[in-house]
Amino acid sequence: MEDRYSKDQEEIYSHRMKAGKRTYFFDVKATRGQDYYLTITESKRRPGADPDGPASYEKHKIFLYKEDFNKFIDALHDAVDFVRDELLTEEEVAELDRPRPTFDSEQARPDGQAPDGQANRPAGHDPAPDLGESTY
Repeated sequence: MEDRYSKDQEEIYSHRMKAGKRTYFFDVKATRGQDYYLTITESKRRPGADPDGPASYEKHKIFLYKEDFNKFIDALHDAVDFVRDELLTEEEVAELDRPRPTFDSEQARPDGQAPDGQANRPAGHDPAPDLGESTY
């Protein structure tokens, strides 16, 4: 299914985030008409039927178009705030808020290359702006 999209898109930026048994991919792409969109892919490794055979990957993908970025961020903040404020204990919130170590994929590589997922950033690209007091 993805092959039919590849003719009309140019990948501009890609970032991989490992999270336990899952990996998330954030890819910014552009159509031939320079309409920008984001794909968020969740990938989870599934062992094959044969233990010595190849594994498969279960993938789920969201296409998010530029005109919906702000609405998506607002809805995500609202949902996370609800979970934090209404469903989690104080201890669970404290655990979420504690500083996290930097993962190897986010550190500069010894060969001087950009960290994983940052090599495709356009020249002059600055990190995302601060979205407020939120910790997520």
